[in-house]
Amino acid sequence: MKGFRLGSLLLESCVVMAPLAGISDLAFRILARRHGAAMVTSEMVSAHGLIQGQKKTFSYMRTLDEEAPLAVQIFGADPAVMEEAARIAVGSGAAVLDINAGCPVRKVVKTGAGGALLKEPALFERILARVRRCCPVPLTVKMRTGWSHRSREVLDLARIAEGCGVDAVTVHGRSVSQGFCGNADWDVIGEVKARLHIPVIGNGDITEPIHAIAMMEKTGCDGVMIGRAAIGNPWIFGQVRALGAGLAATAPGLDERREAILTHFELLSKLEGGTRAARRMRGLLLWYTKSLPFSSRFRGAITSITDTSSLMDALDLFLDKLTAAGAAH
Repeated sequence: MKGFRLGSLLLESCVVMAPLAGISDLAFRILARRHGAAMVTSEMVSAHGLIQGQKKTFSYMRTLDEEAPLAVQIFGADPAVMEEAARIAVGSGAAVLDINAGCPVRKVVKTGAGGALLKEPALFERILARVRRCCPVPLTVKMRTGWSHRSREVLDLARIAEGCGVDAVTVHGRSVSQGFCGNADWDVIGEVKARLHIPVIGNGDITEPIHAIAMMEKTGCDGVMIGRAAIGNPWIFGQVRALGAGLAATAPGLDERREAILTHFELLSKLEGGTRAARRMRGLLLWYTKSLPFSSRFRGAITSITDTSSLMDALDLFLDKLTAAGAAH
């Protein structure tokens, strides 16, 4: 499975990781890279938070060489603020800068940012033009198909983005009004690809490795972006790459699953401290153990655990039980 070029950057494959609010922190991104994501993306970063020097906002861009290349996604509705935020993000280590023009969350949309930009093509163009002129790294934009389920603003705005010198466009095949409900419309992704000369990355409803291959075949898109399906399942990136190379998409065994969980926990502990890491891992373990035998009982057992050793003990007992029962996956 071949990669593609984002401006001056050549990605090693066509499988990239989506930004996920509250999820795609540094530990998550490192795991995604280790398991085959060609590029990882930060959580959505507030442009205003950056120019105001907010510590928490800057923490979203904390990076290590191991995760490179890192794309930093910023959001905002003021062209001047976005321009300054772009400078800060690049100065903080962003190898790629991504503009959010699709977030459906109300607190973002009501400020005129995220998905609201789809209704303001002139403002959208001014933001991209100002960011492009100050941004020395590849510039991308992530959009929804439109404001409503029936609208297709992305078709015009994708052309505007290309005209502003954007290096690639990512299309999530849902409208802003859909949120994360309903089905993604892959046909719109194909329409955008047919109209542009720059790379198009498809996103939406890739819940299994084979879906990524199907999306590329159906739409002709240059790359696929995987988000929610990677939570507790970092193997999906390598599985897609295996399928693209004509190999089997092998599911992880219990030992491999245990290793990934422990690695994730160790990374979180180093970055955030043991207590906070234990709280974070309680939620992540729900995803890592989803669909496994006896998982509902395990999830109930860990809901009140707050210390590291008890959490790890509960995990070991659960995995040992699966091993004894002969549950390979």
